[in-house]
Amino acid sequence: MSEAGDIVFLLDCDNTLLDNDRVQQDLRVHMEQQFGAASAARYWQLFEQLRSELGYADYLGALQRYRGQAVCDMRLLRMSSFLLDYPFSERLYPRALQAIAHLDRCGTCVMLSDGDVVFQPHKIARSGLWQALDGRVLIYIHKERMLAEVARRYRALHYVFVDDKPRLIDAIKRQWGARVTTVFARQGHYALAPRDSALLEADITIDAIGELIELDLAELRAGARAAPTSGSELS
Repeated sequence: MSEAGDIVFLLDCDNTLLDNDRVQQDLRVHMEQQFGAASAARYWQLFEQLRSELGYADYLGALQRYRGQAVCDMRLLRMSSFLLDYPFSERLYPRALQAIAHLDRCGTCVMLSDGDVVFQPHKIARSGLWQALDGRVLIYIHKERMLAEVARRYRALHYVFVDDKPRLIDAIKRQWGARVTTVFARQGHYALAPRDSALLEADITIDAIGELIELDLAELRAGARAAPTSGSELS
């Protein structure tokens, strides 16, 4: 295996490389201005219902469901334009692109994201992340269930998994154990959420994605520690 294939970095998108909380806040403000507080609240209620059903955020799907309840409201036709034309590149965290470039010099950098099949890839492309990663983008419904597929596509002696969700940090560590270094990017609303003591702690915690630039390869490898596993999915 080549040196570049020795390590693969798996980076999340929302609230890891891109400030998705800010995107949501801008959408909330826009909806209240266009539709009023009550209608905006109904949209977000439908959004959360759909996320509970699907397991990922589906902004356009929630809009379609909202339309089913307000079929005569032609203002909805402009809402999709707001989402599709949104300046996602302006919502990248500071030094996000530099972090990708730095990690790519150490190994292979891949985006591993959850999401729908239309809006999530559109967002990643509009933000500039797709180009920065040279198309190495994986989007699943539940990425923690797809580790065998991830490993098949990007084989490595060691993985570094970077995410803002403690639940996913825990799930990946239990499956891959010492073969992965988990990095908790303490950004977005999960940074302020109460800590679930049942979840495994991340191997490394950073306060901003740009801090990855200061971590060298040896430090990332050494950060890994064993964990209770539910059966390795690495072949």
